[in-house]
Amino acid sequence: MEEVTVEKLVHGGQGLGQLPDGRKVFVWNALPGEKVQVRLIKQKHSYAEGIAEEIITASPDRINPLEDNYLATSPWQMMTFAAENLHKSSIVRELFSQAHLDCGVPDIHDDSILTPDEFHYRNKMEYSFWGDDDGLHLALHQRGSHGKQIVMGSALALPAVDQAARAVLEQLQSRAVRAGDLKTIVVRCDQDGNAAAALFVKPNAFPRLVLPSQLKGLRVYHSNPKSPASVATKLLYELGDCRLQDTLLGQTFHYDVDSFFQVNLPVYERVLDRIRAACEGDPVDMYAGVGSIGLSVAKRCVELIELDPASAAMARQNISYMVASGSVLDARVVEASSEKVLEYIVRDRPLIVDPPRAGLHAKVVERCLEVKPPQIIYLSCNPATQARDLALLQGSYDLADFAVYNFFPRTPHIETLAVLRLRGAIHSGR
Repeated sequence: MEEVTVEKLVHGGQGLGQLPDGRKVFVWNALPGEKVQVRLIKQKHSYAEGIAEEIITASPDRINPLEDNYLATSPWQMMTFAAENLHKSSIVRELFSQAHLDCGVPDIHDDSILTPDEFHYRNKMEYSFWGDDDGLHLALHQRGSHGKQIVMGSALALPAVDQAARAVLEQLQSRAVRAGDLKTIVVRCDQDGNAAAALFVKPNAFPRLVLPSQLKGLRVYHSNPKSPASVATKLLYELGDCRLQDTLLGQTFHYDVDSFFQVNLPVYERVLDRIRAACEGDPVDMYAGVGSIGLSVAKRCVELIELDPASAAMARQNISYMVASGSVLDARVVEASSEKVLEYIVRDRPLIVDPPRAGLHAKVVERCLEVKPPQIIYLSCNPATQARDLALLQGSYDLADFAVYNFFPRTPHIETLAVLRLRGAIHSGR
């Protein structure tokens, strides 16, 4: 245990302090200005990581967390929501300053940006399992250890998600399934409360379950024990229909339990509305998922670039529905990684990107600087890599719009939207 005074919160969600030996220490469960007793959980030559076990001097922003296991999935439950939004804005401001970007990062306070719900907003959760003398339980990993903590659900999840997870758990319990044969369960639900799940198990054969009334579909996958938790090796069987649908900006989008879809739809719809207002033409949508951005924005045509087969399959379904309804006249999916199909980045069409946490591939940035599309609309789940990419693009582009969104309340995760316009390009409007 070490006594530490916390200076600030940093990207990733930890408090930053200094150990007596001069090393930086990154501390969970700590707020700026607090003096805390820290249990070190990782030590390196130049820094350490830890968890504040005792709060000696508490911040006025500290509150009692809603859940005992909050550090597992929502480690910012211990501060006020107003403080959370200010810290997220401040973190983005610091990241952009370090990248020598001056975009006037706004605070998260505008009603068009602020999330309406601090809890019970996630339409997707992934749970592990734990077995003991009392049987089988849902569980989450404990931060700072290799252990798990038994849970009944999550305060972040929509109620239908946890109801579905517990319904599958009851069947597994009734069949005396061992925790050692299970990896994880992923559950998704739509805004109407329909749920679908994917159960990942270690054996090559698994008892056939009955579809609970709380789910419309269930897939059971064999997952190689040596692979990550929710990576499928082979589909063992499927019950019911694992497809879901939600409406965004008046258009219906279809997705399934395996495809990528945003987890906080009320906030996402506000982002889509802002993108649609900003986009000056029919776009090319890279890292497109099921096509929810490109198909929401396009008037006549759109190309959706998506590598994941499950997401690409759902994007094709969404195109077929929208072409049939006349919402989009010409659209297609290119199933490839964005850096492999650079020819779709062109001089006369806006480019929309929503990359994974690693940010844009270097080849995508190089192609943009070479071809210079008139607009780049960049939605990011990692402002650190977005700042890196924008710093590379700023020689040719002006930042026309920027916003910070709290997609994931009570967690350190931040979503940011940047609209870039080619310097000297004529503003066409819509």
